[in-house]
Amino acid sequence: MLTQVAEGVLVHESEFCQSNAVVVRGRAGVVLIDAGVLEGEMACLASDLSDLGHTVVAGFSTHPHWDHLLWHGGLGAAPRYGTARCAATARDRLSGGIDARRFGIPEEVSLDLLGLVTGLPAGTARIPWDGPGIRIIEHQAHALGHAALVIEERGVLVAGDMLSDVLIPMLDLSGAADPIEDYLTALRLLEGVAGDVDVVVPGHGSVGDAHQMRARIERDRAYVLALRDGQDPSDPRVGPSAEPGWEWVGSVHAGQLQRLAQRS
Repeated sequence: MLTQVAEGVLVHESEFCQSNAVVVRGRAGVVLIDAGVLEGEMACLASDLSDLGHTVVAGFSTHPHWDHLLWHGGLGAAPRYGTARCAATARDRLSGGIDARRFGIPEEVSLDLLGLVTGLPAGTARIPWDGPGIRIIEHQAHALGHAALVIEERGVLVAGDMLSDVLIPMLDLSGAADPIEDYLTALRLLEGVAGDVDVVVPGHGSVGDAHQMRARIERDRAYVLALRDGQDPSDPRVGPSAEPGWEWVGSVHAGQLQRLAQRS
């Protein structure tokens, strides 16, 4: 089911980790950001868009993790974009195939069109299309070539896998030289556009308003600084206060603590 969060901006929330697909209406069709996860849900999304008379004219993946690189044939053959680093990273990681079991990918996920993303030229400021300006804010928090998107004229920030009410900041501990500083830099970039934003859509979790966006930035910064300083983050997303069904986030936190200790 599509829910309107701003004029011409709709969100579909998946049953898989509250993943959010974002639809932006333009003059000749729609842009679909992070198309979705489960096969049946994406088929339903394609049908809903068709019933509304909307053609998908472009797709965009916020970052090169498998759940943000999916597509469905019913959505058509529109170009699918990402930042240059996102597309290159996806291409490299998928060159030898993907082990669905190792990545915990559910059987209800089709990998047929996984990762067919075209990298926009480095430094591209906006998604090329005929509709509201969609500004690209590239950073290296969470994954190489990660992008947040500001839908101008609509006051919406599509945050990718940041600013979640249920997920803690998940650092890129595999490839980044300084994952802590990368994350803090990204939070500063998002803070810099907060004055233009009325609605924030995280990759996973609940849509928030401008006040909640600022609160999430502060909460995420406090968590990352606590990691850096080896302190207890006292974060409500970790431990007994975690949302039902999200208790596993505590294991992610423990794993990050362990890996950061090993790095130091």
